[in-house]
Amino acid sequence: MLRPFTIPFVAIFCLFTALATQAAPFTPANDSDVVERLPLSATDPSARRLQSLRKQLEAKPDDVALRLEIARRYFDLSMAQGDPRYVGYASAALIPLDKAAPASNAAYWQIKGMLQQYSHNFDGALASLDNASVADPKSPDPMAWRSAIHMVQANYAKAQAECEALKPLTTPLFATGCSQYVLAHSGGATGLQSAFDALNAAVKADQSAEVKAAPELMLWELTRLAEMAIRLKRFDDAETYFQRALKLGVTDQFLLGAYADFLLLKKKPETVIILLADWERSDILLLRLALAGKATNHKKAADWASNLRDRFVDAAKRGDRLHEQEAARFELDIENNPEKALALATANYQHQKEPRDAEVLLRTALAAKDVAAAAPALTWLQQHKYEDAVLSDLAAGLAKIGGSK
Repeated sequence: MLRPFTIPFVAIFCLFTALATQAAPFTPANDSDVVERLPLSATDPSARRLQSLRKQLEAKPDDVALRLEIARRYFDLSMAQGDPRYVGYASAALIPLDKAAPASNAAYWQIKGMLQQYSHNFDGALASLDNASVADPKSPDPMAWRSAIHMVQANYAKAQAECEALKPLTTPLFATGCSQYVLAHSGGATGLQSAFDALNAAVKADQSAEVKAAPELMLWELTRLAEMAIRLKRFDDAETYFQRALKLGVTDQFLLGAYADFLLLKKKPETVIILLADWERSDILLLRLALAGKATNHKKAADWASNLRDRFVDAAKRGDRLHEQEAARFELDIENNPEKALALATANYQHQKEPRDAEVLLRTALAAKDVAAAAPALTWLQQHKYEDAVLSDLAAGLAKIGGSK
């Protein structure tokens, strides 16, 4: 059973905002290639299951279903752990199938689209997900992922259309989460409040339902509620939602990243360091550690910053552009280099137009005193009446600079 709700519909948190901010994955040429031992314990159920599946694949290399299961499990691990090497292994599992793409296999096109969006190949991902829908018109998964991609590109009408299309194919909670997430981005202050109330009611209804939502789906809904609560300045509610999500016991780097950003906003860097103590392998979370380390003069602050700097340098040498949003924050907040930060944020916004991408562009433009560079994000903010006090304050600051010239 595919689980589209594991996507960071933002960013996408990255995605997506953050989903795609990990290092570009290396794809082994053969199933048997060992590039590096990955950080999974031998007692981890996921590790044991993958080891078993890989042994089965050695005996049955032509088993399509087995390849697809391995690819999906590796992809899910990458999303949860923040380690791009798992995406490389997922891609490697698909290589034999890519040579003769099975047109009628919805699962193949689904995982193919997920891998393509990870690498910012959004057009290719949408095409693959369309193929998945043709192969299985009753599956909500391609629609959910297409909605997420449209959200990253700020195509809110298209995102909402996908949410409407999947309503009869999925649970009320999932459908509500999809549609209300779009409304919260595109409906102004009224839309934000309405989306928060509707999603909160859906989550409460699920608690009393005979069959409750899967923990992964509930984590996604609670994280979205926390983000909306922050925008509504209901900070105590946001803390409650984050805590409820953490108590679900689901490993999810996007939840950790969102909560870490909230803690940094509330001037609690010490808590960030405790929260992310074992997460240096994730670029997304290592950035939060570096920010918290700088704020507290932590003894490992310099090491965290140096490690992250090396990763960004290596990514630039490879021509890897998946780091640009995080690299912009690093250059601005750690390296104190607003001009370089602005260049990265500008390049990033050409591909990703999530609120977090807009915030980084506005912050770097304000720091560099370059109002013109902020124009795309300011236009987006005005057109969609996106309600967020932080972004509004940044826009006001840029307006002052513009008025003084």
